[in-house]
Amino acid sequence: MYKLLLAWRYLRSRYIALASIVSVTLGVATLVVVNSVMSGFTTEMHKRLHGILSDIEFSGSGLGEIHDVDGHLADIKQILGDDLECASAIVRVPALVHQQFHGRMITQQLMLIGIDAETYGKVSDFSPYLLAEQHRNQPAFDLLESGYDERLGDEAGWDYRRRYTQFQREQRRLMNEAYGISGDSGVVENLDESAFVESDDESSQPAASGVVFTPLPAQPPVIVSDGETSIDSPPRVVTSPPSGNDPFAAARSREQGHIFDPMVEQHPGIILGVALSSRKFHDPETNEVREVFIDRPGDDVQITLPSSGTPPRPTAGIFTVVDYYESQMHEYDSTLAFVELKELQRLRRMIAPDGSASVTSIQIKLRPGADLDEAHRKLVAAFPPDVYPYQIQSWRDVQGPLLAAVQMEITILNILLFMIIAVAGFGILATFFMIVVEKTRDIGIMKALGAPNGGVMSIFLGYGLSLGIVGAGVGIVMGLLFVGYINEIADVVELITGQEVFDPTIYYFNKIPTIVNPWTVCWIALGAMAIAVLASVLPARHAAKLHPVEALRYE
Repeated sequence: MYKLLLAWRYLRSRYIALASIVSVTLGVATLVVVNSVMSGFTTEMHKRLHGILSDIEFSGSGLGEIHDVDGHLADIKQILGDDLECASAIVRVPALVHQQFHGRMITQQLMLIGIDAETYGKVSDFSPYLLAEQHRNQPAFDLLESGYDERLGDEAGWDYRRRYTQFQREQRRLMNEAYGISGDSGVVENLDESAFVESDDESSQPAASGVVFTPLPAQPPVIVSDGETSIDSPPRVVTSPPSGNDPFAAARSREQGHIFDPMVEQHPGIILGVALSSRKFHDPETNEVREVFIDRPGDDVQITLPSSGTPPRPTAGIFTVVDYYESQMHEYDSTLAFVELKELQRLRRMIAPDGSASVTSIQIKLRPGADLDEAHRKLVAAFPPDVYPYQIQSWRDVQGPLLAAVQMEITILNILLFMIIAVAGFGILATFFMIVVEKTRDIGIMKALGAPNGGVMSIFLGYGLSLGIVGAGVGIVMGLLFVGYINEIADVVELITGQEVFDPTIYYFNKIPTIVNPWTVCWIALGAMAIAVLASVLPARHAAKLHPVEALRYE
């Protein structure tokens, strides 16, 4: 009992122990905060990566195509059995998007994905990342009248498209009248209307004819009619020509002379990654993050992409922006765009004369609880890469380097931060040696009264354990409080320093994500207490070895 009483007395009465407690406290609190923030980032990243990607991707090598899609789907279902929940065929191809912003042409690279809106949402979290609420409930490629994100205000949808087209027509009429090119109607005389007829013929493509016709937001493809359409006319959704299984139906539609009217019609719909259409920046006046949009739902953009032939040739198409995709992962929001599967197959000429179409990938979703590695192994065994030109990857394989880098970063941070507690341990070591020297007389008296070596040693070991318990306990409380109010603390730091602590334009998180793992907190506390005890071993042994006579010789 005397050992505990003496250890408690030393802990209460000696202010020099406060320095050791503070060092342990700061080390533990730092570890709790860093691990909570990194766990939040990692968990959020895993969640979004897995949500964006399907469980397994069955794709052709490079831009290779998968023919006989129905046959492959049947084989996959037979191989996986009850482990298969859903599968969706897609076409993925690199492309360029051409947008106009304040009269300037902006060209960006993207990954264009043709999807079946009904099945693609079952293999990945696609619809929750759309900005329009109606599209989140039922994904589609139709332009909506309203219901878009509040960030867009009223500048989105059919009403915006009609007002913008009306403005462009009026602007063109005034320019034509000013230069005396046309009559009272405002229509340019001798206008070649065939340039505005929707066409799939290769001769009409910019790369083939050398004529670039880019009906972009600043110059929409408008033919002013004789008053049949106006801003109040009901919309007509006109996607690709009604080809069905006939690949030559588009040419027949051109021969019939269909003239596209943006007041009541839209091109095939496209859903752009939000970072492709917006830019975030800091307002120097308010020091707030603002967002400016290059285009809006209702604007038209031009997409240039390679055809599926050998060798591939460039082909282009006009699409109407119908919504934005925002996963808050910059890697995807700045590169992905989605169109209807059949429209992309038609544009790339992936539909055979018999009506069968090819794809570039099959996305596979497993039932909850299914073994991902086992399902992947079965598919690889059934389609060995040395026989079939296919690439079969799980979502972990696709994002393996990124996940491994994050895990390595967490490990390195933990090692470096544990060194803070190790430094505190050396402080405890030095403090205890000072106490042993100072208490040599007391140690001699205790040993003269019959205290064994183990008892004397236990006093200092208990003292070290007490320092570890108090320091770890206070550190955990401080760390948890810091984690709970980390975003408020960041706001205060920003207010004082004027510097952005957590820039959403970089991290694409509105708030700092945090997750507290109780087991991690326990291991941190145990590690701190272990270091404190180990640091007290050498001073305790030195005190236990003191001879009573030597200790009391000069007293």
